[in-house]
Amino acid sequence: MDPEYIKAMPIKPHDQTSNQLWVDIQLGHPSNAELLVQTANELKDKGWLAIYTRMAVLMCKKNIDLIQGRVLLQTLPSKAYDTQATLDHARLYDQEFARANIGRDRYCIKIPSTGPALNAAKILSSEGIPTLGTALFGLPQAIACSQAGMLYISPYFNAHDDLSLWPDVEDPATQHPMSARVFQILETYRRLYKETGKEQPLLKNASFISAKEAMAAGELGCHSATISHTVLDQLAKLKYDGTKQPGEGTPKPVHVYRTPPQTSERLRKLAKVDPLAAAEWDGKLASTDIDYLANGGEELTKAIEADPITKERLAIALELFTGGENRSKDKIDTAVQAL
Repeated sequence: MDPEYIKAMPIKPHDQTSNQLWVDIQLGHPSNAELLVQTANELKDKGWLAIYTRMAVLMCKKNIDLIQGRVLLQTLPSKAYDTQATLDHARLYDQEFARANIGRDRYCIKIPSTGPALNAAKILSSEGIPTLGTALFGLPQAIACSQAGMLYISPYFNAHDDLSLWPDVEDPATQHPMSARVFQILETYRRLYKETGKEQPLLKNASFISAKEAMAAGELGCHSATISHTVLDQLAKLKYDGTKQPGEGTPKPVHVYRTPPQTSERLRKLAKVDPLAAAEWDGKLASTDIDYLANGGEELTKAIEADPITKERLAIALELFTGGENRSKDKIDTAVQAL
């Protein structure tokens, strides 16, 4: 979200991601101090969320001409289990983007992948508001995102930046414990497209700790990747060696699901394993015949509860993001009080 960093990049990036942590950093940046005072003054009678939402959109507007694609903003993580609150916040973003003259082809709303929030996403999709399923750790969440008609999903490769828990493996594409789940999501989406003809979400893999993890996302077949400034800097220092790059010289498919790339032999073993599964896992993948959004997302809630990894990591992600949300609320309250 940092315009100065984006300007200094040797390429024009496709999209600009964010979440409550990145928004909070920019909200406290000196370059946005005057904008915060002005916005707080304009919306002081509308509550902190109105100020937060407009500020987030205006900070994205600073970057819109610096990127090729979309800016992304996330609905309130504290309301991840509240369908109406998630819907209301996404619609507020939509109104603010329209006010800032940013069309729906240039932004996307990130929605936490819980049953209640993805029910909001289904309504938003029907209204033409583009969404991304975030905080996603398992196949049931990915199937639910497909059922909600979302544009993207972001499976998190790692849960957090605690390096003591980081699986620092030599070959992340085949050895990282999350690779199998990412691969299975892609294979499931390819099958669903073939069977139904319905467009499936695009995979925007996220949460990499090392450059080789980000590169593994490409080999696994992810369609794009959210890469932090830290890992981008690591990538920029690497000497390119085409002989070591799977797919070197192979053009991207025109349509990733209609004409998917051939799966390499070394990745095929990922189709039937899950290093992150619960001890009692029966080896069967989540069924695409289940309606994960029915009854307020009841089936997805059950699936998350039954998968210790998804349950734990989703809770960690929402807690981290809610911390950023609360810090931003404090900054806005302080700005309003100072008027």
